[in-house]
Amino acid sequence: MSEPEITVVIPTVGRGTLRAVAEAVPERFPLIVVDDRPWRRVDRLPVGEPSATLVILPSGGRGPAAARNHGWRAASTEWVVFLDDDVLPGPGWAEKLGDDLRDLPPEAAGSQARIVVPLDGGRPPTDAERNTLGLTTARWITADMAFRRSALAAVGGFDERFPRAYREDADLALRLTSAGHRLVTGRRTTVHPVRDEGFWASLRRQRGNADDALMRRIHGPGWRARVGAPGRLSQHLVTTALGLTAAGLAWRGHPAAARLAFAGWAGLTARFAWSRIAPGPRTPSEVLRMAATSVLIPPAACLHRLGGELRVRVRGGGACIRT
Repeated sequence: MSEPEITVVIPTVGRGTLRAVAEAVPERFPLIVVDDRPWRRVDRLPVGEPSATLVILPSGGRGPAAARNHGWRAASTEWVVFLDDDVLPGPGWAEKLGDDLRDLPPEAAGSQARIVVPLDGGRPPTDAERNTLGLTTARWITADMAFRRSALAAVGGFDERFPRAYREDADLALRLTSAGHRLVTGRRTTVHPVRDEGFWASLRRQRGNADDALMRRIHGPGWRARVGAPGRLSQHLVTTALGLTAAGLAWRGHPAAARLAFAGWAGLTARFAWSRIAPGPRTPSEVLRMAATSVLIPPAACLHRLGGELRVRVRGGGACIRT
């Protein structure tokens, strides 16, 4: 069998890890780096000079879905491999990639790498580390994902209504599989380190609830089961409702009923916090982080989901929108 023709596309927001990722890509593969910083910065990306095998394209800061579309549409090879700008291909990655793609039948539209997350084995993982560790069992993530260019073109690529690195990969996979394609897991490995995103990282992740509204509108209420993504929104709704009820009853002068609603809110919040604290290292800083964010996550999740539902109703949730 002939070697598969491959182009590697790396969408980036200018992380310092980009150079290591780009240097791990063999020169025989055309490399397209898509600069998705919100504006065209004066400073250069930490990669080599543009050449016959390295192309740097600006995408205007429209998010990873739009950046990946910009990249694969500029490619001309049979296969397009997407790499995130903060991963590191494992040993023998290029050879294993060729093995993964060489014998795939025509109906196989994509091949996913096996993601490895390095952790400190001397202690239980933190909440942030467990979140990243979930990538090792996630389906169809684009940290390292190869697609047939023809299959991407057939379904229109990524849906650019997904503004962040969340659900845009699952949406594409569901559209591909609904069109009769298969997505498989290869033998190659790619390392995805844990990034320190700050004290409030888990709270910021609740923005993804807005994208869940679009997923439901496009793929129906059973989409979570199809992608293997359980959710906690129903629990967050109950917790938030009890908190609002307690505040409303107290304001209207019903202290006994307010105390009862508050006890329900406190109990659910404590249970949620403990579910995040118990499997972790339980250091003072981690316990403080989990306690503080567990109070704020339920209302934040509900607000983001409400905003997502409103946007879906205003803009519609039918055919994909791309530019």
